[in-house]
Amino acid sequence: MKVYFYHTQDTERILREWQEGLYPGHLLYGATHLPKYGVEVIPHLYKPFYDNRLKLTLLTAWRILTCGKKYDALYATSFRGIEALIFLRALGLYRKPIVIWHHQPIVEAKGWLRERVSRLFYRGIDHMFFFSQQLVDESLKSSKAKKEKLQVVPWGPDLEFYDHVLKDGQQRSGFISTGKEQRDLPTLIEAFSRVEKAKLTMYINEKTGDLDYTKVLKGVSVPKNVDIHVIHRLMIGELAQIVNQAECITICCRKSNYTVGLTTLVEALALGTPVITTRNATFPYDVDKEGVGISVPYYDVDAWEHALRYLLEHPEETKKMGRNARALAERKFNLENTSKTIADALLSNR
Repeated sequence: MKVYFYHTQDTERILREWQEGLYPGHLLYGATHLPKYGVEVIPHLYKPFYDNRLKLTLLTAWRILTCGKKYDALYATSFRGIEALIFLRALGLYRKPIVIWHHQPIVEAKGWLRERVSRLFYRGIDHMFFFSQQLVDESLKSSKAKKEKLQVVPWGPDLEFYDHVLKDGQQRSGFISTGKEQRDLPTLIEAFSRVEKAKLTMYINEKTGDLDYTKVLKGVSVPKNVDIHVIHRLMIGELAQIVNQAECITICCRKSNYTVGLTTLVEALALGTPVITTRNATFPYDVDKEGVGISVPYYDVDAWEHALRYLLEHPEETKKMGRNARALAERKFNLENTSKTIADALLSNR
């Protein structure tokens, strides 16, 4: 089987970097490993996004329709950019099955007309992958979500990539915060200001989407035990090396209806590093029940302070959480399981 693989980033460049050991394969959603399960991948010819959504989807549709290569299905990591093809599929004018990752729950659109258009849109998608059962359950509250089309995939890390990052006998210390989407910096920094023994190193972009972190930080008093690095360009492999030096990973996010912080959580599993994380109900597993860290409510500085003190005062428990994290990745949430699940679904939808 052959699939046309549409990704919102430069797939050919990323595949080269993955082959060189510079990029973790799970960020390509199985494309690196699908061939071993009988699915050949044809990468989309990437061009930087147009800000104009209509221009983007028309250009993408043109490139896919005129690619000149034979394929059995369209596999996409997002519907952003392929909306035109999805509508054509719904109208019977595009004949290839469309399988996508759906990052948020399917919800009812505002207004009668928008909802009618939305129902037509979802008729053009043959199969959807979700990160957690919670996202599927929320989606099924919408009449346009068909249960047989929705599937939870155990999205997990490229363990082989992280095995090259891990070093025997490496001493870890302190806390680290990475990630760029919807981060709640004021809550995290305030918690560390209360626990002087806890050292935090933070890596953050200047701006992500509509959230300008430089403006957020201007309104926050940063204590001496918090070291902030504003990232301009840092390779994923380089950042992984830095994260591996920390004893605990912190994931402090603003409230959302999707899996904000999951990419950082996946990295923590691979590195065998415990986490303190905002309690996001859409995560694929319960951090506390799995024993891989501590979860706290949104915007709760007191809970963050308590979690920090607990890990500082219980070093053996912290190490155990790290071992549990790596074991969970090896047992279930890893790129091999991700790829196998996706391949099986693609083969059944051709």
